[in-house]
Amino acid sequence: MIGTVIASSKLILNSIVTIILAITALIASIVEPGGKIYNFISKIWSKLILWISGVKVDKVGIENLDTNENYVFVSNHISMFDIPVVISSLPGQLRLVFKQELAKIPIFGWQLKTGPYIIIDRDNPSKAMQSLNKAIKKIKEGVSVLLFAEGTRSKDGSILPFKRGAFTLATRSGKKIVPLTINGTFNILPKKKLRINPGKVRIIIDKPIEHDGSIDKKSELALMEKVRNVILRNYEGPK
Repeated sequence: MIGTVIASSKLILNSIVTIILAITALIASIVEPGGKIYNFISKIWSKLILWISGVKVDKVGIENLDTNENYVFVSNHISMFDIPVVISSLPGQLRLVFKQELAKIPIFGWQLKTGPYIIIDRDNPSKAMQSLNKAIKKIKEGVSVLLFAEGTRSKDGSILPFKRGAFTLATRSGKKIVPLTINGTFNILPKKKLRINPGKVRIIIDKPIEHDGSIDKKSELALMEKVRNVILRNYEGPK
């Protein structure tokens, strides 16, 4: 009974925080479309969500990043909590690529659509490529971009097949690609579950991978396989 009350309280508090900061981010994206204020608000939101939920994040490999560089970050995706974990952990200006379905959520989706993040329509190849070109432009302006390579959250905590988009983005932007491995968030909040379980998660920030910038399919698939193997090696799976 007590556990149910606590779990419900966390959901309510997280919802309130999300609504308030989503409105704030929406206003910020209109006032300052460059995204710096929006990025700052995103970090505040992430840290508050993690604190309210009783989630502690262990960052491994942060020293692998050069704060004077920007990157293409590629991560596995096992829970909605992956988003605040990544945003709170990575330095600098970060832009997420997110599926268009999220833009339909009232308030939260509105600020995503208005803000500096990048919407991708996975069902429309032409629009998907437009989104990648937009991401390339942002990278060349000096920000980092994050993609969840599987394209959706895993239902059972296993690593799903990767989509090619992140690697097309990396080769065409010329930026180093950084594999991110998130462990533990599946236990915090599995897909299609509403109960938040407090606990500790770990994000492993691997060494940036350089590439020759070849934009042919074979090179992109080889890069994808290389990054996937790194994440599979670091991933511990659900417990």
